Amino acid sequence: MSFSQKVVFITGASSGIGAAIAIEFAKEGANVIIVGRNEVKMKNISEKCETYGKKPLVIKADISKNKEVIAAVKKTIETFGKLDVLVNNAGILKCINILDKGVLECYDELMGTNLRAVVHLTTLAAPYLIKTKGNIVNISSVSGSCITHTSFGLYSVTKAGLNHFTRAAALELAPYGVRVNAISPGPVDTDILENTGPSIYLDDIKINTPLGRSSKSVEIADLVLFLSSEKAKACTGCNYVSDNGFLLTK
Repeated sequence: MSFSQKVVFITGASSGIGAAIAIEFAKEGANVIIVGRNEVKMKNISEKCETYGKKPLVIKADISKNKEVIAAVKKTIETFGKLDVLVNNAGILKCINILDKGVLECYDELMGTNLRAVVHLTTLAAPYLIKTKGNIVNISSVSGSCITHTSFGLYSVTKAGLNHFTRAAALELAPYGVRVNAISPGPVDTDILENTGPSIYLDDIKINTPLGRSSKSVEIADLVLFLSSEKAKACTGCNYVSDNGFLLTK
């Protein structure tokens, strides 16, 4: 799948799934925009992408902040003059229970990054995607379909909302030739669980998958590239699950 001359905007691209997506698009000749908050990590991913040809555009931004999102999209258009693919990958995981203190603050933080930012970016990117007949891929989670852990309730709400927004956006943008899809990974070998606070370990989750394994980030990246390509021209409003059978046990 060649993405030569295509412009791809990826949030949360400094590590994990987002980094893998950036690298795989770079391999296929795309002009990659790496958006994230960790400049050191983004520099590292940029250098990896550059080994395959083009130097990515690196933008430090917190997508939960309106001004920073607007500036990131503006810089992209100023640099490349167009946008072909938007990958809404950035997400945060916070563990909290309903009876804990600070529930509303945690809810606002989760919604700000996991859903509100996606809505905002979609509205900003849509006019440019309409011009290129481009597409959007949202990285959701199996948590959008079930409660995967007792303290993941609010996180699950944001991902369920993201799934529904994906369908709504797909329906609205379809007449313009813009496709919108989601991917729901199960356990993936990234650092997201390490940053949650409580002792939740990937090994404890992956042993509960029927295939007895967790995924690598590149497996999700492969799905993103497929959905962004002409091979998936009939796919819109879909939610592709890649979970090693995790949901089969729920």
